[in-house]
Amino acid sequence: MIDVDGYRANVGIILSNTDGRVLWARRIGQQGWQFPQGGIKADEDPLQALYRELHEEVGLQADQVEVVGNTRGWLRYRLPKRFLRHDCSPMCIGQKQIWYLLRLQVSDLDVCLDLGDMPEFDGWRWVDYWQPLQEVIAFKRDVYRLALEELSPLLPGVPQRPPRST
Repeated sequence: MIDVDGYRANVGIILSNTDGRVLWARRIGQQGWQFPQGGIKADEDPLQALYRELHEEVGLQADQVEVVGNTRGWLRYRLPKRFLRHDCSPMCIGQKQIWYLLRLQVSDLDVCLDLGDMPEFDGWRWVDYWQPLQEVIAFKRDVYRLALEELSPLLPGVPQRPPRST
């Protein structure tokens, strides 16, 4: 779903473990790492899209996670010009995302990246809560910072602000 301003509706997923670390996934065949995320279909609300994407991308079901919280509103990023598809109508200029913070309720052995026909990730690891700000592609960094800052108070023991170097 692309809105009138050219932003595709999307959910972002920050999956935490009991230690407050978060799942960080490597895009298949690439060196880029990111949080799981995906588009919201026309017949879905953001929560439905969250559970569908969670299953498609990391193999988990709704009963295997706890929804700790979500961002209050849409967070937006624009795509760099080199990523724009000018032959698509309507043209997508970026993403608007609702971010969800989840807590894993089962073993991390239940994470499975290759359930679907077209896996998006070929590797994952647990990282410190703020580490993704140092590794995510630059055009997504501000949205990641906003989502992590808004959701950090919901995870006990996680500093509420990133270290100064990020």
